[in-house]
Amino acid sequence: MLKHKYRFIVALLLFCAGMLNYLDRAALSVMAPLIKKDLHIGDAQMGILFSLFFVGYCLFCFIGGWGADKYGPRKVYAWAAGFWSFFCGATALATGFGHLLIVRVLFGIGEGPMGTTTNKSISNWFPKREVGRAVGFTNAGQPLGAAIAAPIVGLVGLNFGWRVSFIVIACLGFVWLAMWLIFFRDRPEMHSRVSPEEVALITADRPAKVEAALAGQPVKQKHGMFFYVLSMPVLGVAAAFFCFNYIQYFFLSWLPSYLTDFQHLDIKSMSIIGILPWLGATLGFIGGGLICDGLFKKTSNFLLSRKLVIICGLAIAALCVLLTAYASSLGMAVTLITIASIFAYMTPQACWSLLQDIVPATRIGSAGGFVHLLANLAGILSPGITGFLIQYGGGYRSAFILSSILALAGIVVMLLFVRQRNVDSIRLQTA
Repeated sequence: MLKHKYRFIVALLLFCAGMLNYLDRAALSVMAPLIKKDLHIGDAQMGILFSLFFVGYCLFCFIGGWGADKYGPRKVYAWAAGFWSFFCGATALATGFGHLLIVRVLFGIGEGPMGTTTNKSISNWFPKREVGRAVGFTNAGQPLGAAIAAPIVGLVGLNFGWRVSFIVIACLGFVWLAMWLIFFRDRPEMHSRVSPEEVALITADRPAKVEAALAGQPVKQKHGMFFYVLSMPVLGVAAAFFCFNYIQYFFLSWLPSYLTDFQHLDIKSMSIIGILPWLGATLGFIGGGLICDGLFKKTSNFLLSRKLVIICGLAIAALCVLLTAYASSLGMAVTLITIASIFAYMTPQACWSLLQDIVPATRIGSAGGFVHLLANLAGILSPGITGFLIQYGGGYRSAFILSSILALAGIVVMLLFVRQRNVDSIRLQTA
């Protein structure tokens, strides 16, 4: 009965939030050919616009995570969704590079809390044995949003102008905000529609400290937040996440331009073909979560199950991205990018759920926010560096090669920093 599985409604809300978040974010890259022509913006300037989104975004990854710990995910997500939807719509009013730059920074501020607040919501609403699939499913909405951005934004932009597409997306964001306020509460115990049986199932996996904190009782913390966020395992997770994000934001920002400028597709064809890598990414998100939980069930080793997924995912993605640099046809390039997306997108949910195993639940919002901040520095670097490589460097080929090298670097850091003895040491000092 749905009454005993209300957490699935929460998962669906988070899935839709991720989808809208990435639909908003991908809209600029899909409309880039039209915007560059209309506002007379070059590739290097467009790269700066893609990157500056992450200036506000990175800062509010951390602030949003801290806020989710202190004020609860319901309030933080509501304010964030309203803010990002407003400034997504405000993009339609842009008259030039400077105006668009300001709007993108403010838009990034609104979207910053999304990842960490989602992770906090999952921590509150799901038992540990379901964390992998919950993170995988909810985050699968993100690449799906990027996938539908190509046909929706592309076709609306072609028929009604690029400005209208941003207004339509903003309206969808406000609809989601209303649904969030109606159906979500910070914890299952606070919701009248959640059965006692489901509350018992979810809370059974919570440590005593977490239960006390949720009940409003004072809990003495042995260590401050920075004890966790500056530890080797957490920094290792952040580094692996950074390397994944570099590839993600390269694709998210520049894939439409690669298909139109380098592969010579028109916007209509790009809007259709550009769906494929993001459908692959959606499959990777869901499959990665299922594989994580499956490996955990077989090995009873939470850390190992997540590390294997991260390492294998980044390794195959690195190989496919490198081969794309030398692809001789459109079909080969799109196939390789799609395979790279499938395996690369197995890694972020493994990173999120691994973080929940390293850091106490009472610190997961703040620690997750710090990790997300570090990881999304890739959003500042990747689009901007790619834009300069395209215009002044070795073109798209050099951009693909650099992304491949960074994926391999993520594997090395994961092996060196995220070790069982380091995690066990944190647990012993926390107990």
